[in-house]
Amino acid sequence: MRLKGKSALITGSARGIGKAFAEAYAREGATVAIADIDVEAAEATAKAIGSAAYAVRLDVTDQSSIEAAVKAVEAKTGGLDVLINNAAVFDLAPIVEITRASYEKLFSVNVAGTLFMLQAAARSMIARGKGGRIINMASQAGRRGEPLVAVYCATKAAVISLTQSAGLDLIKHRINVNGIAPGVVDSDMWDQVDALFAKYENRPKGEKKRLVGEGVPYGRMGKPEDLAGMAVFLASDEAEYIVAQTYNVDGGQWMS
Repeated sequence: MRLKGKSALITGSARGIGKAFAEAYAREGATVAIADIDVEAAEATAKAIGSAAYAVRLDVTDQSSIEAAVKAVEAKTGGLDVLINNAAVFDLAPIVEITRASYEKLFSVNVAGTLFMLQAAARSMIARGKGGRIINMASQAGRRGEPLVAVYCATKAAVISLTQSAGLDLIKHRINVNGIAPGVVDSDMWDQVDALFAKYENRPKGEKKRLVGEGVPYGRMGKPEDLAGMAVFLASDEAEYIVAQTYNVDGGQWMS
């Protein structure tokens, strides 16, 4: 029960990694807002978790939606203790085929969504005066470029940079900002990734996913549950002295 009495909001948590985080937080004693643009899926996830979870509609590209979600948490629990910026989208293409629409969508969700959700949570935490924890989801893609994944890699590099800057700025308010950089995780998003690689690398569907899993030093792709321990740790009192760091949880794919 390391998060007993804590109030958390997890963006994009109706499914996948965010859902695994929400389940872990509920087990550790937190009350969790399942914040997602798909409110029906969020309600189903909250129901499955039980009384510790509730659904909140959230579109991280809409400022009014961000502010309404934070206010909903304040009204429900009295204040926000933990935010996980998990919502993200993916696309890939060779440099000469990247479209402005794809670029703008990825930066709008992955970077602007992270920044302005972080900002709204920080404002709420500062006003309350009890500090807090903010955890941003980066990626191994933010550690280096890839031939077909230029824009997504750039968004996740930006998340790592934002984590550093926000961490240094907000710690004076006792708000710890840190990040998690997963490697390849077997989730709904990776099915989309595999399909895109199949298109651009002329592979049968499923082959890219198999190959990247075999390339992980641990011996397999990650599962959403593999990341939950770090998410719990960074939200707990044990991480009080950790500031502006991004931790790799990737089965040994990246060392830093």
